[in-house]
Amino acid sequence: MLLLARSSIFALTTAFPHATRAGRAAQPRMAIQSRANLGSASAVEASYSLEGGYALEPRADGTGGWLAHRSKLDVPGSGPGDDWVKQVFEDPDGDLGPAAAFTPGNIEHAPRVLVLYGSLRDSSFSRRLAHECARVLELLGADVRVYDPNGLPVRDPELEAHPKVQELRSLSAWSEAHVWVSPEMHGCITGAFKNQIDWLPLNTGSVRPTQGRTCAVLQVNGGSQSFNAVNELRRLARWMRMPCTTNQSSVPKAWQEFDDSGRMKSSSLRDRVVDVMEEHIKFTRLMREHADFLVDRYSERKEIAEKGRLLTQAEKEKATTIEQARSA
Repeated sequence: MLLLARSSIFALTTAFPHATRAGRAAQPRMAIQSRANLGSASAVEASYSLEGGYALEPRADGTGGWLAHRSKLDVPGSGPGDDWVKQVFEDPDGDLGPAAAFTPGNIEHAPRVLVLYGSLRDSSFSRRLAHECARVLELLGADVRVYDPNGLPVRDPELEAHPKVQELRSLSAWSEAHVWVSPEMHGCITGAFKNQIDWLPLNTGSVRPTQGRTCAVLQVNGGSQSFNAVNELRRLARWMRMPCTTNQSSVPKAWQEFDDSGRMKSSSLRDRVVDVMEEHIKFTRLMREHADFLVDRYSERKEIAEKGRLLTQAEKEKATTIEQARSA
């Protein structure tokens, strides 16, 4: 898998679901293990397995439910109420066919997209928008998983073995792209969203495991339109070495933009969401072909040649302290 190459601390194995005779998806098995060849004792040692993660609802421990955006488990892009996503794809004037069929390179599997949202309420507008993004992406040909942040503990290194932490990390390692949706709270993203980012292992030695994955950013507002949250999301993505899709979406007065079934109403704002997802799938298909090449860096090659591997920040600081003591 292209993006789980040298720049990632993870090696992921997954069995994708398939339709059974009864029309239900088979239960997948997902496991993730740290890569031994990085050789750092302080690297995050993740060991995670999940049964039934493709169900519409989460399991008893809160994990799973990655396809909760679907109203029918075996129908990608399906949702409750007005099935506007299907109508958009059947509209000859919009013609999303080229974006869905776009295959610029040799990677044949569907783009793997992880969707994160920043609220714990089932009826939250960021969750509703995240689900709409997932439906659009599925009809554009993506393999989409939506992470439910409910049950994820506040960042604490002592809780790395928590199932919700391991689930989030495994999904991120599996992904080739992210979609981030956050409400704006006090001019910034929510704590629920930032907590998810804080749990992702951004720095293992000199490598950030998220680097090279594409990212699309969206926000919802309780009042007038603002761009504080998407600007903050872009800053986070840059820090994580994730190139962002240039387009973005900010939905003002979100409570007016969704119907009782949780579907987005017809408007230019909804059209913009489709625009962002269309651009994101194109950008992801282009980027994943060359991600390893783009994140291959002179300084890291030099360090590997000199040290045999990439050092952790703690190891670098210790070496600097020793060198300073010797020269004192």
